[in-house]
Amino acid sequence: MRIGMILDNVFPPDPRVENEAIELIRGGNEVFLFCLTYSESEAEKTVEINGISVVRYLSNQLEYKLSALAYTVPFYTWSMQKKIKHFIKKYTIQALHIHDIKIAQATFNANKNFDLPVVLDLHDNYPEVMKFYPHLQTFPGKYIISPKKWKQKEEAFIHLADKVITVSKEFVNDLLHRITMDKDKVVLVPNTIRSSFFTDYTVDEEIVKRYQGKFMLLYLGDTHLRRGLLTAIRSLQYLTAPIPAIKLVIVGKSTTDTVLKREVATLGLEEYVDFEGWKDVALFQSYIEASSLCISPLRRNLQHDVAYANKLFQYMSLGKPLLVSDAIAQRDLVERISSGLVHQEKNPEDFAEKVLQLYTNKDLQIELGNNGRSFVRNEFTWDKTAKGLIALYKDL
Repeated sequence: MRIGMILDNVFPPDPRVENEAIELIRGGNEVFLFCLTYSESEAEKTVEINGISVVRYLSNQLEYKLSALAYTVPFYTWSMQKKIKHFIKKYTIQALHIHDIKIAQATFNANKNFDLPVVLDLHDNYPEVMKFYPHLQTFPGKYIISPKKWKQKEEAFIHLADKVITVSKEFVNDLLHRITMDKDKVVLVPNTIRSSFFTDYTVDEEIVKRYQGKFMLLYLGDTHLRRGLLTAIRSLQYLTAPIPAIKLVIVGKSTTDTVLKREVATLGLEEYVDFEGWKDVALFQSYIEASSLCISPLRRNLQHDVAYANKLFQYMSLGKPLLVSDAIAQRDLVERISSGLVHQEKNPEDFAEKVLQLYTNKDLQIELGNNGRSFVRNEFTWDKTAKGLIALYKDL
């Protein structure tokens, strides 16, 4: 089958999109990926990346800004549906796979002329995530962009799609609870990692050496305030005395980093926190190897309660103990396999107490790390969890 994946972003990177595409190709399909570029020299040129035929369509900053208004005014949808229609025709697409709902209306509109089967892939509970975007907290965004309207659109798209993919059992249950549909319509394809992540990598010795002798807490990924890093930063007030060698290392960035850095400065914690910014994913294993404890201090909300981040499996695959907040999905996962400790969200003192519990018990660190490693390597790598994706396309 010639599958047309639709992504409203540049590519690479997007590990989930890439993993799904590679797995479908291994299953005997052809995958063409519609994505965006901001470079005229790349526009409408097909390049092959890991077997994926990547087709980049030209976008611009105005179109990017209009995407936030996709379900307020139709300009973004009009623009995208023309490009998607061209993509479907040129590459003789036989099935459409939409990555998240921002570009869904444009895809369904373009498909009216073709009537192809459609798979809607919900990476996130997007309407809930939107509530935390900075531009929705201020004028004019908070008055012209409605998460409620996006939720209504999401439900409409779920009804229109032939199949729906979600990333956790909790997300599946949430959809089935609030939307009337056949339970077989929803397919679980979790965010897991390829085995090559923990079998085929090179350690950057400079990173490992830099943190040698430190009790290093590591965070990988998006650093938006909803990810809970203020909790980790504030916990250091209680930890620098009992653990003089403590270091919080943050690998990632977001538009709210100024808030995090201001808090570090206000508390006088500059020597205990390293903001590394975005790094090549090839360096992730080196940071994990250098760490003592890996964290995911998410604030609780309807999105975080039904989804867990890929970083958890990256951490566990290399045998590191976890400290996670009590956001339901990640709490249940970590407690079920006993791969870490759980702290109360937004509670720096409880976070610090759990860090101390691990710091003073090396055997517990090793036990939790080994449990996580065993779970990921034996049960939860991409080759095992992607079976539902392959079966879905066989049914189509």
